[in-house]
Amino acid sequence: MARLTGARRTGLDDAALRDRVAQATALYFLDWSHPVSGMARERSAGAFGYDMEETCCTGGTGFGLLAQIVAAERGWRPRRQILDRVERLVGFLEDADRFDGVFPHFLHGTTGRVLPFMAGDDGGDLVETAFLMLGLLGAGAYFHEAPELAARIQALYDAVNWAAHLREDGAVMWHRHPDRPWPANALPIRGWNEAMPVFVLGAGSATHPIPARSYHDSWAQTPTFLNGRDYGGVTLPLGPDWGGPLFLSQYPFLGIDPRGLRDAYADYGVQARAHALVNRAHCLANPQGWAGYGESLWGLTASDDPSGYVAHSPVEDTGTITPTAALASLPFAPDEAMPVLRHMHDDWGDRIWGEAGFVDAFCPARDWVAESRLAIDQAPIVIGLENHRSGLIWRLVSGRAEVRRGLRALGFSAPYLGMA
Repeated sequence: MARLTGARRTGLDDAALRDRVAQATALYFLDWSHPVSGMARERSAGAFGYDMEETCCTGGTGFGLLAQIVAAERGWRPRRQILDRVERLVGFLEDADRFDGVFPHFLHGTTGRVLPFMAGDDGGDLVETAFLMLGLLGAGAYFHEAPELAARIQALYDAVNWAAHLREDGAVMWHRHPDRPWPANALPIRGWNEAMPVFVLGAGSATHPIPARSYHDSWAQTPTFLNGRDYGGVTLPLGPDWGGPLFLSQYPFLGIDPRGLRDAYADYGVQARAHALVNRAHCLANPQGWAGYGESLWGLTASDDPSGYVAHSPVEDTGTITPTAALASLPFAPDEAMPVLRHMHDDWGDRIWGEAGFVDAFCPARDWVAESRLAIDQAPIVIGLENHRSGLIWRLVSGRAEVRRGLRALGFSAPYLGMA
């Protein structure tokens, strides 16, 4: 990746500063995607026991596709160049390992063979596949001049057997290998978390759908789904105590537009904003007295940490700030998130800025700065800034028939669905 230095710039207004950060951050995907497959590498440094050069992530690739659409739209790279990259990626995915059409969490970037996420987890990952499909569907909509590519993307989506991950009790399971029974520690997809797109895309499938009852009778039926409690003066509709890491309410709405989106359980625009504000309220209260926290520095979500990798949240607060947490909140809480972007850029400067924008995380209290950048943290910055600016990614993904069909099947309403 090309190194960008000299983060401090005087005279940049807010819009210009957001543009600078988004363009720099997109370099993670533009300059460091795998040269053979075009997939996003999991991380840029600090690999935990795997080959950093070859370990590519399916979910991060989906998010990265959306980030590269932004690059094409904004003229950071030629449109034809990004289209060529998408065509190469689709060709790779057509031959890569799949399990009933479901991709694994990790793929080898050169061979396309599955890389185990952990011991025994070398089958299909339905959540990562949903994130990948959101990116592919968005690309198919954006590159309207390439109908053959759109058809190939449609075939990849249609091949996903969402129903193969249904357990006998109606729960939708996160992981599955078709040659093995459910393991004892099999994980059902339940409770408010980042996996909501599984149900939207699964219910919207014309080939292998999952029933709406799995959403209502399993996903929504856990003690950590409905919340409704007050945190720092903010009522949180859904999720665990104090909301959990911010990615829980950010990943679902990178492509699915939450504005005016409602169902029997919540208004999802309200949920996304409330989660950000609850997270901020905790940092402002700062009950553990961590250095640096305040109105211009807040944001807790899963990222690297001095102790390894931590799902940071108000109930798991190590003093580590993750830039994507506040920056990906810009579409939902712009007045509260913009001071964080400016403070990190102007005041922290080159201590946390370099290759592909901001580092993954930093801890002022311990004078620690991550060496890494992660695909699943970098892409939401680019996407969030663009959705704040223009709503482009929301329009592309939420305009897809598959997404609208799934939302309607699950009982959602929204102005863009023709149902207020």
